[in-house]
Amino acid sequence: MHKIYSRRSFVKSGAQIIAGAYLGSVLPLDLLAEKKRKINPSDQFRVAAIGINGMGWADLQSMLKHPNVQVVALCDVDENVLNRRKSELQKAHLAADTYVDYERVLDRKDIDAVIIGTPDHWHCKIMVDACSAGKHVYCEKPIGRTIAECRVMVAAQQRYGQVVQVGQWQRSMQHFQDAVNYVQSGKLGKIRLVKAWNYGGSPVPVQPDAATPAGVHYEKWLGPAPERPFNPNRFHYNFRWFYDYAGGLMTDWGVHLIDYALLAMQAAYPKRITAMGGKYGFPHDAEEWPDTLTAVFDFDDFAVQWEHARGLGLGPFERSHGIAYIGENGTLVLDRGGWEVIPEKANNQYKTEPVDRQKAVDNGLDKHTYNFVEAAMAHRPDWAHAPVTAGTQVAEICHMGNIAWLCGEVLHWDRQSGQFQEQQANAWITPTYHHGIAFPQV
Repeated sequence: MHKIYSRRSFVKSGAQIIAGAYLGSVLPLDLLAEKKRKINPSDQFRVAAIGINGMGWADLQSMLKHPNVQVVALCDVDENVLNRRKSELQKAHLAADTYVDYERVLDRKDIDAVIIGTPDHWHCKIMVDACSAGKHVYCEKPIGRTIAECRVMVAAQQRYGQVVQVGQWQRSMQHFQDAVNYVQSGKLGKIRLVKAWNYGGSPVPVQPDAATPAGVHYEKWLGPAPERPFNPNRFHYNFRWFYDYAGGLMTDWGVHLIDYALLAMQAAYPKRITAMGGKYGFPHDAEEWPDTLTAVFDFDDFAVQWEHARGLGLGPFERSHGIAYIGENGTLVLDRGGWEVIPEKANNQYKTEPVDRQKAVDNGLDKHTYNFVEAAMAHRPDWAHAPVTAGTQVAEICHMGNIAWLCGEVLHWDRQSGQFQEQQANAWITPTYHHGIAFPQV
C-alpha cells in the first residue's frame, strides 16, 4: 500500500514536533487515544506490530506518539502476551485486531507499516514478506541472524522500494552525532584504535525442558529454527543467548556500538577478524554464546575492538557500555548518557583541549520511530536514519566476530566475493531453514 500523504498534513505533523508539541514522551496512552480520535482518516498512518513481548511493544508505544499513527493490529505467537497487550490498549481506549499468524496481518490492505519485534531468527522471513506485500517496515536489531539473511533483506528493500528502518535508535540521538562530528574534526589526531564494549547482563540458570505453556504456538515460534523441545530459557527475552535464534551479546549490543565506530571512522568492512573468549564467568549456565569475548576487526589503518564480559557491570572508563575513540591527542568516550574527551599530555601540556561530559538531551527511541513514520508517510527510504544497508553492514561485521570465535582462527574477508578465504567460516554465512519454510528469495 503506497499511500502518499498530503503535503499539508505531513508538514503540519512535522511542525508540531519542531514547535515542541511532541508531548507524546510524557503523555499516557489514554490521552494519546483522545488526540487520535480527532485525526482525519485520510491522514492516518496505520501500523501493525508483529512480536510484542519486548522491544516490539516498546517500539509501538513510541510510534503511537506520532500524531498520525493508529495501531490497527497486534500479532504474537504467545496468546498470553497478545491478550495482555490488547487489554493494555483497551484500557487506553485504543483498539486493535489480534492475530497469531503474521501472514494474515500482511494480507490486510489497510495497513501501511509493520513493526517486527520477534526473535532474530524470524526477522528476515517476515521483513521480506512485508516488503513484497507493500508494507513499510520498522525492524528490530540485529537486522538478520546471519550474513546471508542480511543480504536478502537489503535486496528486498531495493526491489520493493519500501522504507525500512532498523531499530538502532542511537542513530537518532543528537549527542551521538555530536560525538561523531568531534571525531571527524581531527582534534583527536590520528585514531588507531576504537574500542566498543558491554559488561552488562546476568547468568541464565539451567532449566529442564518443559511442556509448552497454554496459549503458546511453539511450532510457529520456532519457525525456520531447528526442532527441539520447549525450554523456558530459550523463550522470550533469553532467546538471544542461543545459537539457533540469535548471536549473543556480540550481535545484541555490538550492532548498537560498533555501528558508531564504523560511522565515525567512515569504515566499510574489515580485512581480518579474530576473536577469543568463552564461558569464563558462568561456565555452568545455559547460555551457548560466550559470556566473555574479545573480537578484533582489522581495517586498513586502524582496528576496532569489541569486548564483553557479562555480569561484571563496569567496563572501561567505569561504564557498563560505551565506545572509545583512541587518538594520538586524546580519547573520546561515548555512551548513551553522553560523551567527553580525555586529552593526552606531552611535555606536561595537553595535546588537545579536554571536553567535559556532554549529556544526552533527547529520547533516541522516540526520535527514531518518528523519523521512520515521517519517511514512510513521504515514501522516502533515503530519509531513514538507520536504513537496511546500515543495519546490514554492522550486523554482518558482528556476525564475522562470532564466526571467528566459532572457527577459532584468524579469518580473512574477501570484500569482492563477500566471503571468507577460509571455507569452514563460509559454512556459517547461510542458514538452513526448517519446518517447511524456504530461505527467502528476492
